Amino acid sequence: MGSENKKNNFIMQAGILAAAGIISRIIGLLYRSPLHRVIGDLGLGYYQSAYNYYTIILLISSYSIPAAISKVIAQKLAVKEYRNAHRLFRCALAYVLVVGGVASLFLFFGAGLFVSEEAVPVLRVFAPTIFVYGILGVLRGYFQAHKSMAQTSVSQILEQIANAVVSVGAAYLLIQSAFGSLEVPADEAAQVERATRGAIGSAMGTGAGVLIALLFMLGIYGLNRGIIQRRIRRDRHQEIDSYGTLLKMITMVVTPFILSTAVYNLCSTVNNSIYTKLFPEWKNLDTVAIYARWGVFSGQALTISNIPIAFASAMAAAMIPTVAQHVAARDIEGAKEKIGVAIKTTMIISIPCAVGLFVLARPVTGLLFSNTAEAEDLATKLLMTLALSVIFYALSTLNNQILQGLGKLNVPIINAGIALVVQTVAAVLLLLFTDLDLYAIAIANTLYSGLICVLNQAAVRRAVGYRQEITKTFVIPFLASAFMGAIAWAVYEGLLLLTASPTISVIPAIIVGAMVYFVLLILFRGVSETELKGFPKGHLLVKAAKKCRLMR
Repeated sequence: MGSENKKNNFIMQAGILAAAGIISRIIGLLYRSPLHRVIGDLGLGYYQSAYNYYTIILLISSYSIPAAISKVIAQKLAVKEYRNAHRLFRCALAYVLVVGGVASLFLFFGAGLFVSEEAVPVLRVFAPTIFVYGILGVLRGYFQAHKSMAQTSVSQILEQIANAVVSVGAAYLLIQSAFGSLEVPADEAAQVERATRGAIGSAMGTGAGVLIALLFMLGIYGLNRGIIQRRIRRDRHQEIDSYGTLLKMITMVVTPFILSTAVYNLCSTVNNSIYTKLFPEWKNLDTVAIYARWGVFSGQALTISNIPIAFASAMAAAMIPTVAQHVAARDIEGAKEKIGVAIKTTMIISIPCAVGLFVLARPVTGLLFSNTAEAEDLATKLLMTLALSVIFYALSTLNNQILQGLGKLNVPIINAGIALVVQTVAAVLLLLFTDLDLYAIAIANTLYSGLICVLNQAAVRRAVGYRQEITKTFVIPFLASAFMGAIAWAVYEGLLLLTASPTISVIPAIIVGAMVYFVLLILFRGVSETELKGFPKGHLLVKAAKKCRLMR
């Protein structure tokens, strides 16, 4: 019974973080529609281009901090070394203050090295956010090490709400103050200035969101400071690690985390450079049109496809301290059990999401963005092309963090590097020798996610002698998703004939599809009562299943 409760709590904590991640991404997606109306495809293109390089510098300096810190602190907490755990926390803060400060200055003064002249001021606005994010990351990692995801979850939602409000508001005010209206000017130079101002406003939103989240986490830490100090006073361990030893430990753990995460996420930045810088030169194309099309791909199709991956990211965040503690206690069987639960749960969520995005790509895109017919058609087809990558990214993201939790810190770096080289070659060849245009990038992106998924899964199997159960993890969710997709598409098309409104038709189709998947998953015995109870509000799902006589 105790084991079941621990398993449920593990999934529950991941579920809390996943729910927050999905809510955050939905908020992020919903504000893209008014933002898109304000800054247009070109502004979105400049923003996404600058955002990709900001992301890479963030990844190298601060982004991996929560995962790395949660791992090293969890290992200390597993043996009740509360004093050393808190000393690690202090060392981590010192580390990010130095590294984050250097990275922020580098991005500000070196912005011209990364993006076109038009996007330089956008990238410079992002620079201070890196410094602030490092501190936020340490605080999130500290609470995640205690297997408490609620603080991180709330901070993520607050971050995204502030981001949404400030992004749209600042973009609107900057354009309005310069042009007196939101109308797109006729000449190209004015269009570029308008788009740049809008992108700057959106970048200000990102910084405001991180600052609000930091203030919240500082408040939570202040409220818990008394409890933390009491635990430290009760710590009877005689061996106190020196700050030098702890700083070395953080550096040794953080560096592989950073490299792995940076290489893993380098795909978007590489593809951005290939498509917006090299491709126009190869084909002698207009860069303004290229940036507008990149805005459709990165700001719309890629953004939508990333929403389901939030669950895998949350599950991965919950996995690191859990697996690290099992490994520290030499409990390999316990680690294998947690890995199996995490992978199965992730697939139960991500497979139907991928099928749903493929089947309902057009109405979902139309629901979230105000596009011309040409842009909507492009976004729809790109999203359909990216749908399969949802499954691959979900599994590879999870396995990436599992390997780090197992102490195999260099393996994900090697796997990501191999996949990156293959996808880059594929993208270049497809752009040079075919007329696929942006679809070449979408295909290369899917290839990258698939290859890294296979390599990471094989590495986990080698690391702990682990084999994933196939039928209930992959086959049953896929069969249930196939039926779900067919019925959701039929409901959408039927309602569209009656209402002639894609917006009215798509929401009932999604709801019916989700209900069908839930019923079929249980009927096919793809999920047990115990596993279902582990989901957020799982007891309500079990109660509903029993009332409908799906479970005994």
